[in-house]
Amino acid sequence: MMPITRLLLTHFTAFKQLDMKLSPGINVLIGANGTGKTHIMKFAYAACAISAPKSMTNFARKLVRVYLPSERALGRLVRRGQRNVEGSAEIHRDDLTLRISFSRNATTPGSATVTGEKEWRSRPIESVYIPVEEMLANAPGFPSLYAKREIHFEEIYADILDRAYLPRLRDKEERIEPLLKKLQQLIGGQVTKKGDEFFIRYKQGELEFTLLAEGLRKLGLLWLLMQNGTLAHGSVLFWDEPETNLNPKLFGPVIEILLELQRIGVQIFLATHDYVILKEIDLRMTKNDNILFHSLYRDESTGEIMCHSVSDYLAIHPNVILETFTNLYDRTIKRVLEEKTYCESSGG
Repeated sequence: MMPITRLLLTHFTAFKQLDMKLSPGINVLIGANGTGKTHIMKFAYAACAISAPKSMTNFARKLVRVYLPSERALGRLVRRGQRNVEGSAEIHRDDLTLRISFSRNATTPGSATVTGEKEWRSRPIESVYIPVEEMLANAPGFPSLYAKREIHFEEIYADILDRAYLPRLRDKEERIEPLLKKLQQLIGGQVTKKGDEFFIRYKQGELEFTLLAEGLRKLGLLWLLMQNGTLAHGSVLFWDEPETNLNPKLFGPVIEILLELQRIGVQIFLATHDYVILKEIDLRMTKNDNILFHSLYRDESTGEIMCHSVSDYLAIHPNVILETFTNLYDRTIKRVLEEKTYCESSGG
């Protein structure tokens, strides 16, 4: 296994300068909207995706397809606000480094300078990006449409369907089977496929994904990715806002499954805005788990995006999720005390 170990972004998208060292286990990205959590994951995913054995896309073209800048102009990924600057980004996997640089005027992927791509591709890494929007219910016909037409969809949506359609892996890791059973219990059935459509098979019959709650569809997708070997030792999972459309009572079991995946060698990136997700990780992780919390924030004096990375939940700073939750708690206590005082004064 050779996980992603470092990201270095310079004048790239929202970042003036970002140097992020990564955990081989779970990397939790938190921060207010606009602090670049999704941009970080998309960059790392694009780098992983081009190393897939059947990938025919070079790094610059993959970045354009994943970020989808206006008019497919690569130069629009250069940070706004300054003229005549060059954007660059690099990603490390131990001794491997993949680097790209391009000017603001770059209109095509061919305008970029890329180094290390041949060596990077020589050691493939399986990866998958689960976006906020669920795609399995919209799967029929989408892959062929995307392959033939210039439609305005980021390539992560086509990629996730390609991985979901993979057939069942014959020889899965033994440690995957218990996780598949846990997911089946959460879903209440087993995911099946007929043609291009996905279904959940219950004892009473089958239910198509278009009639299934969106949160359960995401769990079904996770089950498929584990069953077909996409998520296995040495792979990388990127999951943007896993809490979206998921019942909070399922957060704990899902986090436990992700922790188990990390324990068998899956590197994971999570971007979240949810206190319960963050706290479930804190309460369920053990001292042997490799967890890093990356807090992205804007420096008050410069306005630039910064990153503070820690392995201890209590050391996260700033923690906008906890601050919001604490504010809500304080306001609740204040109201209770005010109502109590009113009742006492009115003789109620």
